Amino acid sequence: MQELMIKDDFIKLGQALKLSGLVETGVDAKNAIQGGLVKVNGHVETQRGKKLVHNDEVSFDEVLFVIKSNQQ
Repeated sequence: MQELMIKDDFIKLGQALKLSGLVETGVDAKNAIQGGLVKVNGHVETQRGKKLVHNDEVSFDEVLFVIKSNQQ
C-alpha cells in the first residue's frame, strides 16, 4: 500500500488522484470518479470534491493508497 503525504488537514479526491499520479488531468480524475471506478474506504465514491483526511484509503485501477497528513 502506498502513502500519499499531504500538508493540510484534507485533500479533495480529484486532487489526490492527480497528486498520486494515477491520472494526468482533472478531467481524467472527474471521469474516473463519476464513472464509479474509485473507492474510498471500500465504498464507491462519485463526488470528486469528497474531502479525504488522515488514514482514508483510496483505490483505483488496482492501486491502493492511504492519505497521511502532517497535521496528525
